[in-house]
Amino acid sequence: MQIGLVIVGDEILSGRRKDQHLSKIVEILNQRDLCLSWARVLGDDMDELIECYQQSFSKGHLVLSTGGIGATPDDLTREAVARALGTVTERHPEGVALLEEFARSTGRELTDTRYRLVEFPRGSTIIPNPVNRIPGFSIQHHHFVPGFPQMAWPMLEWVLDTQYPDIADHNYREYSVMLQGANESAIIPLMEKLLADHPELKVFSLPIMGDQPRIELGVKGPQLVAKNAYTAMKQGLQELEIRWERND
Repeated sequence: MQIGLVIVGDEILSGRRKDQHLSKIVEILNQRDLCLSWARVLGDDMDELIECYQQSFSKGHLVLSTGGIGATPDDLTREAVARALGTVTERHPEGVALLEEFARSTGRELTDTRYRLVEFPRGSTIIPNPVNRIPGFSIQHHHFVPGFPQMAWPMLEWVLDTQYPDIADHNYREYSVMLQGANESAIIPLMEKLLADHPELKVFSLPIMGDQPRIELGVKGPQLVAKNAYTAMKQGLQELEIRWERND
């Protein structure tokens, strides 16, 4: 199962806010032997959001989505998800109970506008929020949390740990080595052979400039495929008499 990340918010695209999610969520995934397959940053645009979620729902990916689930008119994620699925949003009973409990504990008045916070696409389940208890929601392997990092990250960790404890065996894995004193032209035939022998694989070469130029050479794919290709890659480097050191 591929894992995608959607970061929603005009403030990211305009530079008013600096994105913190991509690097942290990659870290969260790597701690669980998981790997991010793709990421998109989208503004507060209903059509773009609908198109993005329609594509990811159709592909059956596991998607983590941050932002756009507040109560203001520019928070479009909930409605976009509902439209992408051909359904509607409605007040979630468990979400309503949590929201009302939060209001009582803080002395805040609940208005119809505030209830938007727990209007989710029909069929959703909730994601607990350890900060203020106002939940996010999940539907069809898509998981939606606020844009605030202090809320989003523990909520996504909860999703991964409770709903996908065994997903690592089916996720993409990445293995790489650091080449010393080699140039890319020397390793292109090896990269091409790895791709031919392992069609599900991705192969990458990342030159690193400096006083002593180096190349990070690696493979990425389903865990077993990537592991076998990694072994073949190291054997191929030995045959080419190219020095390398582990990068994991």
